[in-house]
Amino acid sequence: MSEELPSGGIELSPDEVEALPARWSPCWTPNEVAQRLAGISTPWCVAAGWALDLFRGTQTRAHGDIEIAIPAASLPEVRDRFPDYVFDAVGGGRVWEDASPEVLAAVHQTWLRDPVTGDYMLDVFREPHDGGTWICRCDDRVRLPFIDIVHHTRDGIPYLAPELVLLFKAGHIRRKDQKDFEATVPHMTSAQRVVLAELLARVHPGHPWIAVL
Repeated sequence: MSEELPSGGIELSPDEVEALPARWSPCWTPNEVAQRLAGISTPWCVAAGWALDLFRGTQTRAHGDIEIAIPAASLPEVRDRFPDYVFDAVGGGRVWEDASPEVLAAVHQTWLRDPVTGDYMLDVFREPHDGGTWICRCDDRVRLPFIDIVHHTRDGIPYLAPELVLLFKAGHIRRKDQKDFEATVPHMTSAQRVVLAELLARVHPGHPWIAVL
């Protein structure tokens, strides 16, 4: 993704930002997303808060949306699974509706919108990659094979490794992120905790979570 936002787009007003939770309220569950993407060839996984609940094996809190991560170059294959929806690019408080390839190349997030209702159903993170190697958006020195960072539930739903989910959450430390950290760490293996501590030391030196790990 480029570092500069493209021109155009719609700047969300405070009222529109406040209305976003209602527009996301009908969003799909991980199981519904998995059904829609069944058999797809590209690697993908549930990300963010839902990924941690899938890792722990139970839903621990309400989720205002649902995010998945895919290799950036795989968007056309994913898009083909949702012919009745449009993909809006999002970044810097702006939305580019039914975004062009040029806009998509410049931003990371993509919101899948129902053009009839205006509701958002799915947030697609288009991840930097080099072939089958995932590249961390926070630090491009962190590179891992997709096959190693995607785990699966007993039902076969793919989700992002918890140490990577928490690495991204560490950049915010919102109240829900702190709670997610505290609820997830006891379920992680010692090896996963070591990896998370090493990643935090590299990407977020001095982060308070390092001492806990």
